[in-house]
Amino acid sequence: MQDHSQATSIIPERQIRASYDDATIRVYQAYSDEIADTALTNGTFISPPFKMERMTWIKPSFLWMMYRAGWGFKDTGQQRILAIDISRAGFEWALEHGCLSHADASMSKDEWSAKKDASPVRIQWDPERDLLLRPQAHRAIQIGLSKKAVELYVYQWITRVVDVTPLAHSIHALLAHGKFEEARHMLPQEKPYPSVFHPS
Repeated sequence: MQDHSQATSIIPERQIRASYDDATIRVYQAYSDEIADTALTNGTFISPPFKMERMTWIKPSFLWMMYRAGWGFKDTGQQRILAIDISRAGFEWALEHGCLSHADASMSKDEWSAKKDASPVRIQWDPERDLLLRPQAHRAIQIGLSKKAVELYVYQWITRVVDVTPLAHSIHALLAHGKFEEARHMLPQEKPYPSVFHPS
């Protein structure tokens, strides 16, 4: 499991860290009450109100999700934090069919552009956040699903949807009162995730 107190220098710059077991891996998303309630009732996302035609971003890092959604207080469109357990097979499919959101030195810009156009999945690495949501030297993965990937996510990969908004609010309240160690102990435990597509 990820130790949030460890020196960040020992963590590779790009490493998938997540809560997972032999069958599933947990990712996070933040939505409005309407989308969250229908997802919780049905065990997956329902369109409408969920928009199948839009790219949807899943994040294995709890703290990066807290940064993005402001602990659920940022705006009404992100006030409900959902933990979504998906099959590891589905997660691996997304990694296998992913293309970086931005070109890097591994391929030419033309090669990257062609791969991006053909891929239903975007991979993005953003600075991981600590308990106070400060950027870290290592990065957290975000995975954008579109087209076929969204359909697979909604209809095949999702095994469980859990509302973790109360957890987010509880940790935020502890931080507001300076109870950092108590807050740290409430964080979901995350550990390096092994993948042939993004080895740790």
